[in-house]
Amino acid sequence: MSTDVGGVAADQLQSLIMRIERLEEDKANILADIREVYAESKSQGFDVKIMRQLIRLRKMEEHDYKEQEEILDLYKRALGMQV
Repeated sequence: MSTDVGGVAADQLQSLIMRIERLEEDKANILADIREVYAESKSQGFDVKIMRQLIRLRKMEEHDYKEQEEILDLYKRALGMQV
């Protein structure tokens, strides 16, 4: 049976908080792993900034990617940067 404190089910709240804390710990571990992979990539001569851009682009929907590329091309032409 759950203990109510001020109308809040304390056991349920504690369980939810503990789950979130475990997930936050998992997230920190995953972020550390990702940093290690980027460090390894850099040590092998890859440009980490470009790799991050590629990962961001791969997450995008195709139509969003195409729209972004079209706008980028338009802006480059407006600034005389198009080759």
